[in-house]
This record gives sequence, C-alpha cells and structure tokens, in this order.
Amino acid sequence: MLHAPPLLAQPALALSPVQSALTSSPAVGSELKTALKVRSASLNVLEGETASVSGSLRSGPQAAALGGRTVELQALRRRGWRPLASAQTASNGAFRLRYAPRQLGSQAVRLRFAGDGSDLGARRRLGRLTSYRLAQASWYGGGGPLACGGWLTSSTLGVANKTLPCGTMITLRYEGHSLRVPVIDRGPFVAGREFDLTQATKEALGFGDLGQVWSTH
Repeated sequence: MLHAPPLLAQPALALSPVQSALTSSPAVGSELKTALKVRSASLNVLEGETASVSGSLRSGPQAAALGGRTVELQALRRRGWRPLASAQTASNGAFRLRYAPRQLGSQAVRLRFAGDGSDLGARRRLGRLTSYRLAQASWYGGGGPLACGGWLTSSTLGVANKTLPCGTMITLRYEGHSLRVPVIDRGPFVAGREFDLTQATKEALGFGDLGQVWSTH
C-alpha cells in the first residue's frame, strides 16, 4: 500500500519578518497640530516707531508649549507672503516680534510657523500693519462742486488736499478710529493745514474742529 508523504509543517516564524516590518513602519500623519496664540498686537504706529506682536506657540490636544521654534511676521506683497521679522520661542512657547516700518502705508500681515518633523505648520492672519505720520487738519461742510468732480453733501466721505492726486486713498486715524477715504477736493488754503475733512469724515473719526490726525500720506 502506498502512503502519502507526510505534510511538512510550515515554520512558525515564517511570517515574522513581514510582521516585524509592518510593526516598525512610522505612522502616517503623526505630526501634531499646532496653534499660534496672540496675546497682544500693536499694528498702528507713527513713523519711526516699532510695531510688535506677542503670543505663544502650542502643540497637540494638551496645548503643550513649543520652545526653540522660529515664528515669522510676514507681509502680503505682489508675489506672495514675505518675511518682515522673526523670533525664537522661549521654553514656555512665548514669543515677541518687533518690526519698524520703512515707509508710510498699510499692508496685510500674518504670523507663520513653518513646522518641523514632529509638529505641523501654522498660520494666523493679524489684519493690517499701518505706519502713519502726524498731519494738521481742519474740516469743512455745506455743499457745492468738488474740484475732483461731484458734489459735496453732508454724507460725502473724503478729504481736500492741495497736492495729492484726485482719488488718492488715504487712511486716517484719530483717537483709535480709522477710516480710509479718497482725495476729492483742493484745500485747505490756510497755512500749516494739510487736510480738510468733509463733515462725514470728521464725524466718522470723532474729530473736533482743528487738530492733528494720523495719515498714511
């Protein structure tokens, strides 16, 4: 009688190399989510002064502090976001960024942490950083034609200036109130005064009859 040859048992450890490889593979997407917290931001400054932003960088569901990381203050330019200043976070994750604008004007800014091997990057929009100068101003009202076209009314927003081109947009700031308005008229024709605010502009800013405003031009 013929007997079938006995089946050879498969070694118990035959699959162990595959199992070992699967076990040792790094988890996909294991980087921790990060957050940029802002404690204070001073983004409206007079020329020569320094803007500042302070806050902290945190990671994971427990909001653990991330020390020794680089946080950037960036501005939006025609070709994308460009760095203005950077700072290293302290051991408690805190940072403070300072930047002195080189010219008058306004620009959108944000905070950015690029991320690393264990923590994801983070971004946070801050609004606009604006550099002003002091300018002497008065106001005028009533009605009548405007030098730049149109008609002056009690609801017309804008300013009169002797030299800036018609339509030039100016950001004005007075006691915490900001307003962006166009040049719509010529004047004032009183020595030492640079702008005449329309009645509507004066009221929106909470401006008095005569004084200094912050201006981006």
